[in-house]
Amino acid sequence: MQKLYLACILLFSIASLGQKKLEVFFDFNTDVPNASSQSKVDQWMAENKNVAVTKIYGYCDSVDDSKYNKELALRRVNTMLAYFKKENFKVDDNVELKSFGKDFKYSKNQSENRKVEIYYNEINVPNQTNAKETETNNINSDKDFELSSLASLVEEEKSTLKAKFVKAKVGDLIRIHNISFYFNSEKVMEQSEPLLDELLQIMLDNPTLTIQIHGHICCNPNPMDTKLSYRRALVILKYLTNRGIQVNRLGFKGFGSNNPIYKVPERNEKERAANRRVEILIVGKR
Repeated sequence: MQKLYLACILLFSIASLGQKKLEVFFDFNTDVPNASSQSKVDQWMAENKNVAVTKIYGYCDSVDDSKYNKELALRRVNTMLAYFKKENFKVDDNVELKSFGKDFKYSKNQSENRKVEIYYNEINVPNQTNAKETETNNINSDKDFELSSLASLVEEEKSTLKAKFVKAKVGDLIRIHNISFYFNSEKVMEQSEPLLDELLQIMLDNPTLTIQIHGHICCNPNPMDTKLSYRRALVILKYLTNRGIQVNRLGFKGFGSNNPIYKVPERNEKERAANRRVEILIVGKR
């Protein structure tokens, strides 16, 4: 037993090697960092261009019940995750997101418990030119998309989405074609919101279902330009977590235009619309 314990300690030490931590503090009952911590985060980001965030853990003080505290801690986690994405700061594809209610060791100083812990590792940054973050340089691929057609397509896809999830197995990809975004933006078109509502309901009806959200864009042949697709996938993740889906049931990833259905550059709007899509990877299901 003692040997097993020592082996576990050794493995933990090896796994933690090279991993560093930043603590961000919050005022009572808020999910936005206090002013001094926000300044600290901005300075840290400016000085650490070659790191990737690997874990974000959220905590609360002991004032409220565990359920409320866990929800508040989750909002704090999402705030930091969204901020890193907004600032194009590197977040690991498999970033670990956790929130704690009262299930952790408290400090006697309550202000020290209102925090988020950000774990990060150094990465090797390849030498590459800065590409424009855009779906296309010469095609406004949303302007020629008929919104009236989108609304009818959304309703049609919504009616079949639940059945796709019922049939899907772990490892399957479910394509959702008609979650559409404004051109070169992560803002979802209003006509597509019923599909997000349907995805939310599917997650609520299936509490053991865990997924990874994959974002794709059209038109851009630059394989390094994945930022927009990451932000779009993150928007969907935040839509779900803000409505009660636990963040540990969700992951997200952006592929840019690296996995097109149709070869880039596309020949017409039908092909561009097919490439500009969201896919859901089934990670766990019971």
